[in-house]
Amino acid sequence: MLTRKQRDLLEFIHKRMQKDGVPPSFDEMKEALDLRSKSGIHRLITALEERGFIRRLAHRARAIEIVKMPEAMEGFSPRLIDGDRHDPPPGAMPVQAAAVDLPVMGKIAAGVPIEAISQVAAHVAVPQQMLGTGRSHYALEVKGDSMIDAGINDGDVVVIEEGDTADNGDIVVALVEDHEATLKRLRRKGGMIALEAANPAYETRVFRGDQVKVQGKLVGLIRTY
Repeated sequence: MLTRKQRDLLEFIHKRMQKDGVPPSFDEMKEALDLRSKSGIHRLITALEERGFIRRLAHRARAIEIVKMPEAMEGFSPRLIDGDRHDPPPGAMPVQAAAVDLPVMGKIAAGVPIEAISQVAAHVAVPQQMLGTGRSHYALEVKGDSMIDAGINDGDVVVIEEGDTADNGDIVVALVEDHEATLKRLRRKGGMIALEAANPAYETRVFRGDQVKVQGKLVGLIRTY
């Protein structure tokens, strides 16, 4: 669920991109929502990104990609669950929603790849609406900071939809040379696969297509404070 301001901003960006092919500037967003400063727009943009409605593209000015609209729940749609709060932030998913117990399959590196772990280490309750219908899912604890610009921090639990395919730009669990697992954004370039970090401190790693196997893609994130 989005707040009124978040929905208004998303609809404004969507209409402008349909009309002009490019997103509006922050000044135009501020005027459209009748806000006094651009800091309010930054907060709204961050909230929309955390809820999976938009994606900011690195190293490009005014680069905002709409991932989904409120009525269209297809595609990559991470939801952020804030745990141990007395007053959940506006738009947060209700913690009392029907939950599914998922196995936590150990830790996944968001940094230098670590040894793949396939043993069930624990279980975590995940809201039913976070999961795709008729598909298998599992959870992993994130270790490292290479995906922080995508809103994924060290210690977060990511929810993964199991599968061996992914689109360009999806954040995936990649098995490198059959023994190291890492969480990265996937890009295909000819017969090569690039695993991109979301932190400028880490370099993009490029492999032959036969060196990387997709083990699933990110569909949700759980964070406990």
